[in-house]
Amino acid sequence: MRRILLVSCVLFILSSTVVFAAGGEQQGESKLTVWITHGPPDNGILQKIVDGFNATNPTLKAEMHQVPGSETDSSTLMTAVRGGTGPDAYMLDRFVVPQRAADGILEDITDELLKIDPQIKNKYIPFAWDEANFKGRTYALPFDTDTRMLYYRKDILRAAGVDLTKFDPANGPLTLAELDAIAKTLDVKDANGNYTRLGWNPVDDAVGQVGPYTWGFIYGATFANASTMTIQVTDPKLAQTYQWAKEWAASRGPQQLSTWTSTYSPPNSPPQNQPFITGNLAILITGDWQINTMTTYAKDVEYGITWLPVAKAGDQPTTWAGGWSWVVPKGTKHKPEAVAFLAYAAGEPGQTVYTRDSLHLPTSVPVSQNASLFDAAHKIFQESLPVAHSRPVLPIGAYFWDSLYTAWKAVWFDQADVQTSLQQVQEQSQTQLNRFK
Repeated sequence: MRRILLVSCVLFILSSTVVFAAGGEQQGESKLTVWITHGPPDNGILQKIVDGFNATNPTLKAEMHQVPGSETDSSTLMTAVRGGTGPDAYMLDRFVVPQRAADGILEDITDELLKIDPQIKNKYIPFAWDEANFKGRTYALPFDTDTRMLYYRKDILRAAGVDLTKFDPANGPLTLAELDAIAKTLDVKDANGNYTRLGWNPVDDAVGQVGPYTWGFIYGATFANASTMTIQVTDPKLAQTYQWAKEWAASRGPQQLSTWTSTYSPPNSPPQNQPFITGNLAILITGDWQINTMTTYAKDVEYGITWLPVAKAGDQPTTWAGGWSWVVPKGTKHKPEAVAFLAYAAGEPGQTVYTRDSLHLPTSVPVSQNASLFDAAHKIFQESLPVAHSRPVLPIGAYFWDSLYTAWKAVWFDQADVQTSLQQVQEQSQTQLNRFK
């Protein structure tokens, strides 16, 4: 998920050695420094988890701080760890755990976890546990998971005369062609030819969870073989995916799409200005966290949730799941205490709070079995987990993600050829991966 919190980097750097230094102690009270990159509304929920931990550990106080970062951008953490001023616990996108472990940024927490619970592996859903491990050792505890679905503005579609029964999940997914035909009827331009509303934008990752993984899995593409450490982006189905994106962007105009994004979805825009909320976007593909965003910032907006479209009629619905984790960065002076915090935050207590308040899906098996935590809107996300794909677990997960997206943007923006771009990703990513064979 792409949730970037930008705070004042200058102030952060100047104060990091004082404010964020790990392991400060006063009057016999041990302190744990906890870093997150999430902004509103999730940061408030994470603070509840920290407060809950502190309430059960009066002699061990965790202090949470927001720092810059995103799914693949861990530069703030890496700089701090290498400078000896890293935190004791950090919330890290789970698919990049193997790469950060290989980078030497994370503590191996296997032994500490087994002391807490020898059966801890069995307490988490398998794909999430696999993402938290590298070379047979555990470097993270899985926190949440999520799947991607299609959100649609019922009011906008109804006003345009669209038959809403087509979007009923009970009727199965629309095809890409069917959805695009509907979306075109929802596009609106001003007198200068600029879009003031897009029916949807399935190529620009600044507008929801769209990109190589979302559409690649829908087209049945293979990205890599984690067991053989082999990159496979020259798969014809992935080339077909990129070609579809190129053709879709050409149908709307790459530059016009870019203008629309800079106008209605600029970087660091507050949640309430999201184009799906303001009505400048009628159809949005994103994760289950959007439910909480709508509840918090758009209570009166009438919307629905349905399956992602499929490549052709008769294809089974599919999606993909990601999620975050809690890790202990290298250099902590309080490793056992930090692991205890992880066991709380990513265990039943923390995941119960996060599932209830954020409407994310849990990775904890016991929490996932608590039906009282899930409302009706979340049903389709729970139902989608059995058909969800997950990204290949690679020690270059962040590098591979960024490479795929760089090529994706170049292709749909009509700056590069599909085959040439994918071949470059193939060669460069395989070279990086070969270092770990």
